[in-house]
Amino acid sequence: MPTRQRPFIVEILTLLALIAAPFVLPYLGFNPTTINRILIWGLVGIGFDLLFGFTGLLSFGQAAFFGTGGMFAAYLLTQTSFTNTIAAALAGTVVAGVVGYLIGLLALRRTGIYFAMITVAIAEVFFFLEFNPLSAYTGGENGLPGVPPPNLNLGFTTLTFGGNWQMYGFFAFWYFVGLVIALRIVRSPVGLLLRAIRDNPLRAQALGHDIRGYKMTVFVVAAMYAGFGGSLLGMLQGFMPPDAFMFHTSGEIVMQTAIGGAGWLFGPLLGATVWLYLSDFFQTTLELGATWRLVLGIVFVLLVVFLRHGLVGAIVDLYRLVRPRKPAPAPAVAAAANPGEDKLLRRKATASSAGTILQVTGLTKRYGGLVANSDIDFSVQHGEIRGIIGPNGAGKSTFFKMLTCEVIPSAGKIVFDGRDITTLGVADACQLGLTKSYQINQLFDRLTVRQNLAIAALGELRGKFKLDLFKSLARVAGLDPQIARTAKLVHLGDRLDTPVAELAYGEKRRLEIGLALATSPNLLLLDEPLAGMSPQERVDTVALLKAIAVGRTMIVIDHDMDSMFELVERITVLQEGRVLVEGTPDEIRTNAEVQEAYLGGLGEEAGAA
Repeated sequence: MPTRQRPFIVEILTLLALIAAPFVLPYLGFNPTTINRILIWGLVGIGFDLLFGFTGLLSFGQAAFFGTGGMFAAYLLTQTSFTNTIAAALAGTVVAGVVGYLIGLLALRRTGIYFAMITVAIAEVFFFLEFNPLSAYTGGENGLPGVPPPNLNLGFTTLTFGGNWQMYGFFAFWYFVGLVIALRIVRSPVGLLLRAIRDNPLRAQALGHDIRGYKMTVFVVAAMYAGFGGSLLGMLQGFMPPDAFMFHTSGEIVMQTAIGGAGWLFGPLLGATVWLYLSDFFQTTLELGATWRLVLGIVFVLLVVFLRHGLVGAIVDLYRLVRPRKPAPAPAVAAAANPGEDKLLRRKATASSAGTILQVTGLTKRYGGLVANSDIDFSVQHGEIRGIIGPNGAGKSTFFKMLTCEVIPSAGKIVFDGRDITTLGVADACQLGLTKSYQINQLFDRLTVRQNLAIAALGELRGKFKLDLFKSLARVAGLDPQIARTAKLVHLGDRLDTPVAELAYGEKRRLEIGLALATSPNLLLLDEPLAGMSPQERVDTVALLKAIAVGRTMIVIDHDMDSMFELVERITVLQEGRVLVEGTPDEIRTNAEVQEAYLGGLGEEAGAA
C-alpha cells in the first residue's frame, strides 16, 4: 500500500507547502490575516472531516465546540491571571472534548438526518446560553476583548507572536501538528473502522465492532479540534467574538469541507482558502455590499454541482485520468478447493470440542400479531454441517437473525458454547465466535478487498473496542497473515488491492463469505451463499464451501436443494415459522411431507427417471 511504501510523503509535502505559502500567497491577492484565518478554519475542518468525510456523521453543531473552547481559553486569558496562551488553548480543547462527550451521549443515539437535526438544536442551545445565562462569563453580545496574542514561555524568556507573519508561523505549526495527528488516526485500525462505519455500519457491527464507541471517539476528537481552533481565533483577533456560537459558523465549516472535498483531510483547508478569498474579493475588491453572500452562495452551489467530490477529489480524478493505467486483471475464477487450506485459519477457543455447540429452546419471534417463528427447538453439534430449508415466508431469515443476535427473541433461549446469548448484541455474538454471511452482499464497496478483510479480522485480533489511534495497521500482529490466508481460501489472493466495486458478482459472493471467515468463527452461518449465481459459479462455490466445512461447524440456508443435499449432513425443514421435520438429506428427500410441501414430488420424479 502507498502509505506503507512512503509513510511520510504527505507530511513532507505539507511542511514544504506551509513554508512556501507566505512567499507565494500574497502575490495571489491574499492578505496575512486571511491566510491565518484559513489555517484556523482548515484546522477545525480536519476534525469535521474525520467526523463527516471518514465516518459519515454530518454535524451542524461544531459551532458549539468552536465557541466553547474559544470562550473558555479567552476567559482564562482575560478574566484571570492566566498568561500562558498555549496552556489556555489546550484547556479550551479539553473542555470542548468533555462537552462533545456529553453531547455525544445524546446525539449518537440517532443516525442520519435525526443526528444532524440534534446537532443543529444543540448549537442553538449553546448560542442561547452564551448570550443570556452565561453572558457574565462570555461577554454576551460584546464577546471577550483583550485576548493576548500567542506566546511561548521558555522559562528564561517568553516569545510573543505579535505580527501577522509571526502568528502565521505559530498557526502553521499547530495546523501541521493537527494534520499529523489526523493522518495517524486515519492510518490506524480505528481509521479503517471509521470508514467501515461510513460505508456499512450494520455490517461493521456484525463483524464484532462497537460502532457506537468508535462514533463517540471521533465525535469527541472533532469537538477537540473545533475547541482548539476557537482558542486560536481569539488570539488572532484579540477578542473572542460571540458569533463563534452562531449557526452560520457551523454552516461555513460544512460548506468549506464540501467545496474542498470530504474524506481527504486537505479538503477543508482548500475549501477555506476558496471561501475566504472569495469573501474578501466580493466585499473589498468588487464592493458588492450585502449581496456578496448571495454571489458566494451561487458560487458554492456551482462548485458542489460540478465538482461532486470537491476540489481535492477533482484533482485526484484528474491525476488518475492522465496517469498511465495498468491493465486490470481478469476476474478470478475459483480454483478447485483444497480441503486442507481452511486449517490455516485461526479459530476462537471453545469450551469443548465435542457435544452441542448451539442449543435453541422454545425460540419465538412476534411482530405485533404476526408470528415469524414459533416455539422452535434446535441444536447443532460440534463439527456438524446443518442445512435449513423452507419456502419464502417460512421464517428462515428471522431465525438466522435471532441466532446471530441481530434480533432479540420474544421468547425462548439460545445457548452458544455453553453461554446464554439470547439478549446479547450482534457484535458480542461475533466476538464469541458466531458469525454470519448475508444473503444480499453486505460489503464495504468503497474500499478494497484487503481493507474489507482487514475490517473483519480486526474484530478478532483487537476485540470489540480499542483506542489504538496512533498505531499503524502494519503493526497489528497477525493481521496480514489472517488476510492472506482468508483471501487464499476464498480464491481472492490476486485481487486484494482491487476495489470491491470492480469485482464480479461471484467474487463478491466469495468475499461475503470471506468476511465471515476472517473473524475466526467457531460457528459459521451462511444465508443463501449460492443466491444469484450462474450454474458454473454454483459448482465452484459448493466446492469452496466443502473446503470451508472441513473441521468447522456450519449452518446453511439455501434454495438450491441439490447443492444442499450434497453439502450438508442434516437438514431442518421450516414451515410457517415452525420445525416441520429434521433428518439426513436422504431422509428429507424421501419424506412425503417434504416432497409435498417443498420439493414438489422430487423424489417421485427421481424414481421415474
